[in-house]
Amino acid sequence: MLPYLANHYLSSIWGPFRLLESHLILMLIGACSCTLLTWFLLPKTWHLLPHDRGKNFVAGSEKAKGKPTGAGLITTLIFLGCLFCVMPFFMEYAIIGICLFAIMMTGYLDDRSQADWGQLKKGLLDLAISMVAAWAIGHWQAQISETDGPLIWLPFFKGPLPGGAFMLPIWLYVIIGTTLLWVMINVVNCSDGVDGVAGSLALYGLFGMGFFLYVVLGHEGITKYLLLPHLENGASWAICIFTAAGGLCAYLWFNAHPSMVLMGDAGSRFYGLLIGISVLVSGNPLMFLVAAPILFINGGAGLIKLILLRLMKKMGYDTRPPRSIVANPIHPENFATDEEAAKQCLLVRFLHHYRFPVHDHCRKNLGWSDSQVLIRFMLLQTAIMPLVIIVMIKLR
Repeated sequence: MLPYLANHYLSSIWGPFRLLESHLILMLIGACSCTLLTWFLLPKTWHLLPHDRGKNFVAGSEKAKGKPTGAGLITTLIFLGCLFCVMPFFMEYAIIGICLFAIMMTGYLDDRSQADWGQLKKGLLDLAISMVAAWAIGHWQAQISETDGPLIWLPFFKGPLPGGAFMLPIWLYVIIGTTLLWVMINVVNCSDGVDGVAGSLALYGLFGMGFFLYVVLGHEGITKYLLLPHLENGASWAICIFTAAGGLCAYLWFNAHPSMVLMGDAGSRFYGLLIGISVLVSGNPLMFLVAAPILFINGGAGLIKLILLRLMKKMGYDTRPPRSIVANPIHPENFATDEEAAKQCLLVRFLHHYRFPVHDHCRKNLGWSDSQVLIRFMLLQTAIMPLVIIVMIKLR
């Protein structure tokens, strides 16, 4: 709204209002307003949120039990309101906004539901929303590049199109994009188990991708020097990302250990989808290794374990976890005794030996405190991000 008002009305009233057409000013307004509004409104409204019920298989989940959860509902609504004020309006942006709201609502409704929705139901909803978002981004990228399909660029390879890009058919792009978005939604969701970890690592990813879209891909001179395709609307997407990052900063103020409120699936799914969208917009699907390397390792390992155990169960193997990992289980028949566990397949025993997400293994098996998990994961992501970005663009 502000760019439109500044261009058509405000600049004629007072000259300095033309600054509201600047992407940098809009970024600052969006980030600061979302931060302040979230910091002010979140503690005044979290009493309306559902309360965490705890998880039997998650180490330390008893500490979160009873705390307000689903704060992603509040942070997302504030973000969308601020974004409406600072973001130029295009249909693709509106579709992405609807997808972000939808993924947040699926998480929030699950947060407040007394009965768990189940992995299949949530997975299918994630898949449908990811497909719509991937199609919208692919259609938009093909439109601005004036080609028959969206463009991508890859490390180590240079394509035949300007900036060393390759053109993909829209159907293939949607398949790749949907897979990436679905994975990012779930790896961030799986990482939300220690105060501040998912939020802090997601904040790193948002800052990194926002900077990359605005300073690198959005700058024609820099992209020409680095032999990358120029992203005309990179600055507009950066406004969206930095606005969300501002709200996440305010949430982390209250989520720092010991937390007073939890983002729940409503927040983790929202930020996972947003990070995935920023990666797709960059034109390089492998940029998720820059935006969320530790999130991917932490949550992705759990997804791989789940898939392997499901496949082996279908093949007839006993994949029940050993009874020793849970004290006083409610349904002991769902766990293997020590004798039964000793007879299980070697791969099953290996998978059950290591807890996933990785932060659970670090706390339960390695004895790390919550603060140690947070600081060490942040340090690892700080070290990995610049190394990967060098491989992605400079060696290219």
